[in-house]
Amino acid sequence: MGQSIESFVADRVQEYAWKQDLNCAQTTLLVLSEKFNIELSPQIIDGSSGLNGAGQYQAQCGLVEGALIFIGIYLRSQRKEKQEIQTMCKTYAQSFENKFGSLSCSRLRPNGFNLTDPPHLCSDLTEQTLLFAIDFISTY
Repeated sequence: MGQSIESFVADRVQEYAWKQDLNCAQTTLLVLSEKFNIELSPQIIDGSSGLNGAGQYQAQCGLVEGALIFIGIYLRSQRKEKQEIQTMCKTYAQSFENKFGSLSCSRLRPNGFNLTDPPHLCSDLTEQTLLFAIDFISTY
């Protein structure tokens, strides 16, 4: 019997966030790329280095940004056009906000931002949003 999706996600978040110390957007991109068997250019991972709440500006959450970037990459691999990709990204963002209450890092992050926060404070949220993203993309 294969690994459950929850176990897969937890394992990969442990690897990327904790062991490799990647941010939430990078972790999201890499987990989704593994799940959907889409190869990502190293430039995508490098370019998403500052997508952790807009470089810790506490703006749009990297968990959202990483999924939106992946949705665009995935849908182009499925030969979808720009308008369809934009529509799906909009639907994803609306669905994410409805489920999690915000798209803002400062509102989603447990306790907001404090200088004494431990590393990877959003690991549980990362797992939840990845399961949400996988389900969303899988139904497309």
